[in-house]
Amino acid sequence: MNIQIKDKFFRPFLKEQQLKDRIAQVGADITEKYKGKDLVLLGVLNGSFIFLADLCRSIHIPLTCTFVKISSYEGTQSTGKIKNLIGIGENLNGKDVLIVEDIIDTGNSMKHMLEQLSDLNPASVSIVTLLYKPEAFRFNYAIDYVCFEIPNKFVVGYGLDYDSLGRNLTEIYQLDTPQLTKSGMYNIVLFGPPGAGKGTQSEKLIQQYGLTHLSTGDLFRKHLGEGTELGLLAKKYMNEGHLVPDEVVIKMVEEKISETKDSKGFIFDGFPRTTAQAEALDQMLAKHGLEISGMIALDVPQDILRERIKERGKTSNRVDDQDDEKITTRIQVYLNETLPVAAYYEKQGKFQNINGVGAIDEIFGQITSVIDSY
Repeated sequence: MNIQIKDKFFRPFLKEQQLKDRIAQVGADITEKYKGKDLVLLGVLNGSFIFLADLCRSIHIPLTCTFVKISSYEGTQSTGKIKNLIGIGENLNGKDVLIVEDIIDTGNSMKHMLEQLSDLNPASVSIVTLLYKPEAFRFNYAIDYVCFEIPNKFVVGYGLDYDSLGRNLTEIYQLDTPQLTKSGMYNIVLFGPPGAGKGTQSEKLIQQYGLTHLSTGDLFRKHLGEGTELGLLAKKYMNEGHLVPDEVVIKMVEEKISETKDSKGFIFDGFPRTTAQAEALDQMLAKHGLEISGMIALDVPQDILRERIKERGKTSNRVDDQDDEKITTRIQVYLNETLPVAAYYEKQGKFQNINGVGAIDEIFGQITSVIDSY
């Protein structure tokens, strides 16, 4: 039976008995491997607590349990170098540590956990995860025990949540509500720092899906150039040294959507930049019977971003593409002000991270796989 959590519908995916049987099997394998060893189960909060409890009861040798929570350093999320371990109450020196995770997708968090655990001098470190998304995984470290490999789709239940709800479900459910808009359109927020390749991928997506490119930069130039009422209003704020209010920007976006006929959807480039803008965009789209299908973020390390921007600066004639200090400022503005937008869409189950390093067509293939799953 399908269930509803807030605005989303989910269909059954893994039954309670399937979970019990597989966890018992993995527990037996762990029992055999760790006989005579000083085993510590290290659960990753919040999602793993139910899985760890059942797994612990399936392992029939002496062990200890502890938990760790992962926090983020503010403003450094885009590189993936974001994680700090808090709450380890055990001395792990010389012990065999088994990290217990609810789900591994890109693998970013686990990578940084492994790096930090090595400083605590354990005898060994292994990983057991309830769910693993091979399509999303980006690294080559070993995952020693996988209970279930699953598609790269949003799931909830048995410790996993949607907007903090659903953890207490005894089974696992998969998102069932299509993330197409009510009109059958794709509305995509393409996200990423300067130099991530949004422009290149936007062009390919527009051609592939027949989307309309919606850039606030283009809208500002249009309204300012044509001297429209909205353009004059924006110019007034700019001349006074103020930011153009969100409601003015939203009206420009709404006008563009209203006047665009026969489009199969929109690709939002450079907007929304803040959580307030994302909320306003959702409200405006709802008035027109529309919604955001999903946010797709291009994840690129800062050193590569800098190389790309400088290379682009050779032909772009943009001063801020050629000056190290200006490049740093632009990246920091993105990190400090724009990244919370990702968290906003992640809470809606609409966020997908994509590795933005590699051949253009390979990255495009990853993006289209996400869109085709909507």
